Amino acid sequence: MKKDHPDLSVRRQCSLLTLARSSLYYQPRGESAENLKFMEIIDRQFLETPWYGSRQMARHLARAGHKCGRHRVRRLMKLMRLVPIYQEPKTSKKHPEHKIYPYLLKDLPITRPNQVWCADISYIPMRRGFLYLVAVMDWHSRKVLSWRLSNSMDARFCVEALKEALAGYGVPEIFNTDSHTIDTSSRMV
Repeated sequence: MKKDHPDLSVRRQCSLLTLARSSLYYQPRGESAENLKFMEIIDRQFLETPWYGSRQMARHLARAGHKCGRHRVRRLMKLMRLVPIYQEPKTSKKHPEHKIYPYLLKDLPITRPNQVWCADISYIPMRRGFLYLVAVMDWHSRKVLSWRLSNSMDARFCVEALKEALAGYGVPEIFNTDSHTIDTSSRMV
């Protein structure tokens, strides 16, 4: 942009560049002294506890006697490009050799117990990582037939939960999970 261009006015230059003329005169204000103080405290604490997100950092500031809400802390952390380090849950990794089964439950009325069971794995965030929860449930009664907790995604805790459900309630006609559905009437599990 040249304010004293001989052929093009400022208005025409802004129009060609698709810029608002007001953006030429904008002077950024920067952060307030209070926010700079908060940013310094956040930076110091983040070096000691890099897993602190905006909620924990806001609690840290409150314990230190500062009035600074979580949304403000989140904005300041984003401005400082501080991203907490934490373990991501690994619940959706499919094995490349696993067979994909047809979906057997489309338009199927579920009218009795042991007709359809389901199993799902979820994670429970903890202070330093995750616990994984698997539950086996009967779709008709919505009863949880068995469940297990584990601190790793090892398949054993899932197999234990399934074995317990099978021992207590017999074999269902259909066993459904996120990854596939198995018709157990044609083969035993």
